[in-house]
Amino acid sequence: MNFLLSISKGIDWLTTAVGKAVTWVTLIVVVISAGNAIVRKVFHLSSNAWLEIQWYLFGVIFLLAAGYTFLKNEHVRVDILNQKFSRRTQIVIEIIGVLLFMLPACLLILYLSWSFFELSYATNEQSSNPGGLVRWPVKILIPLGFGLLSLAGISHLIKCVAFLAGKGPDPLAPSMGISAEEQLALEIAAQEEAKQKARDVADNATPSSDK
Repeated sequence: MNFLLSISKGIDWLTTAVGKAVTWVTLIVVVISAGNAIVRKVFHLSSNAWLEIQWYLFGVIFLLAAGYTFLKNEHVRVDILNQKFSRRTQIVIEIIGVLLFMLPACLLILYLSWSFFELSYATNEQSSNPGGLVRWPVKILIPLGFGLLSLAGISHLIKCVAFLAGKGPDPLAPSMGISAEEQLALEIAAQEEAKQKARDVADNATPSSDK
């Protein structure tokens, strides 16, 4: 089990490194999107190449960060019934879900998309838009993304088994102690409280009408 946990740790390191790198891609996308909009509105110019770079980078964000999202347990869950079960039962359901649904789907898409990429690379497929970009770099994102997601699933599976064996922490526990939704709710409440305090200070500072 210790050997498997070391593999899980290595996968998590890779997944985290890719996820953090993708955060910088998000900033680049914002800059390019804003630049494209400004150039189009102000100078009445447009470039298919720059528009396609923007699309490619969106693909990088959604495909390469999927494994990181899964690692942080921030993916969408439909667990209305699952929450009524004990934690051990939830972990068993996780194992079944990864083995029967997640990994088969990811590996199938990885397998099918690899030939899709190979054909694009062999023919040096180009964009159909004038001035567009070569297509194979964006198509390789599909097997890469689902490959990383498969690795994240294997890591999660190891941690689930370790938890059931009493050799690892709860893999479903939020990494920061609270979920992202709870963190967002706390931040919104703090902002509303700050606004209310600012309004109270402004009201107290306003002279009354009879003075």
